[in-house]
Formats: sequence, C-alpha cells, structure tokens
Amino acid sequence: MEALGCSKTALFYQISSFFFCLLLSFALCEDFEYPYVTCGSVVKLLNTRNNVRLHSHDVKYGSGSGQQSVTAVDSSDDTNSYWAVKGKADKPCVRGTPIKCGQTIRLMHTTTRRNLHSHYFQSPLSRNQEVSAFGTDGLGDIGDYWAVTCSGTYWERDDMVRFKHTATDMYLHITGDTYGRPIHGQREVCAYPKPDSGNFWRVMEGVFIKPTETSSGGKR
Repeated sequence: MEALGCSKTALFYQISSFFFCLLLSFALCEDFEYPYVTCGSVVKLLNTRNNVRLHSHDVKYGSGSGQQSVTAVDSSDDTNSYWAVKGKADKPCVRGTPIKCGQTIRLMHTTTRRNLHSHYFQSPLSRNQEVSAFGTDGLGDIGDYWAVTCSGTYWERDDMVRFKHTATDMYLHITGDTYGRPIHGQREVCAYPKPDSGNFWRVMEGVFIKPTETSSGGKR
C-alpha cells in the first residue's frame, strides 16, 4: 500500500507540473521551451568573459554625458538587470516574432524605461566610448539602436552574440574596469571599436514571449 501511495503522489506531481507548464506558456518549463529570443521578451544579458550581467539604475554619470549610467553586476537576482527587446521606433517588431541575426533592435531598461544608448563621449574608466541609458518612457533617438550580430538566421537563446551600435559601429563591451563609490564593485560597460571576447553576450534569465499564430504563421 505504501508503494501505491508513493506512485499516486508521483503521478499527482507529474500532472500538476504539466498543467503548471501549460498555464505559464512563457517557455519557463523545459517541455515548452522556444529556442529564439523574440520581440517583447524581457531578459538579462550575461557578458560571457567577465560573467557579469548588464545593469542600470537611476544613477547619473559624473562625467561625460551625465546621463543614466549603465554597468554590469555579479548578482543573478538583481531586478535592475532586466531589459525589454524592442524594434526600432519607426519600425516596431511584432510581439513574439524571433529576432533575426543582423536585425536592429532597442534594449529598454525595464525599471527606468530608458534605452541602452551610446554616443561620442568617453567612458569614465577605460576611456572607450560611453554607454548610457537614455530617453523617456522608451522614446529616445538613433543612438539607441543596436544590431544583433550572430551566425545563424535567428538570435537563439543559447547563442553568444554581439551588439553593434549602428550609429558609431562600436560593440557593447566590458573591459573589466571596476567602479568605486557610489556603485562600488560594479563593472564599467563601454563601446569598443572591434570584435573581441569582451563583447560576447548571452541571454540568461527572463520572460520569453512565444509566437502567436498571427506573428509566426501558425507556430506556437
């Protein structure tokens, strides 16, 4: 009887897990994963060489542009490290459609609703090109545009990719330089003039929006 009770318990948890996956629909369970990064997904991005996540906060640079600073942090559970994947302002992508390799996107910081941005200012530590967060409620300018550089047809969640700033042809990068106060221990994020191991990024935690029939021709 005890073995029968255990098997019933195991069956109950299997059925519960199935319905939990079914209710989520956001690719958070293995059986329901979708392999691509899609428009509208909210993700954390890991710099693979330095093992830190792209981050921002309402702290302004004390030099350069004076805009909101962008850094990288060791923590995997910091809520200020989420970025929403969006299309260009004049050419929005359809929610749930896979992002193509070479496609130009925006990355909006979800907490402050400012876009990942770069421009011709020097970064504070390495003196490369500054990367900031810019705009109001997701509206900025052409300095917010980044081309996803990857080798296949679509940006896959397991891919190591680069982000090339379309206005200046520089790559989103981490040198390893570390800030002191008031953001002690956080790494400098900058833009770098050439492909390098310091500008590889990979998607980690997030909410991944799946295609609908309308956006993908029937795929779910």
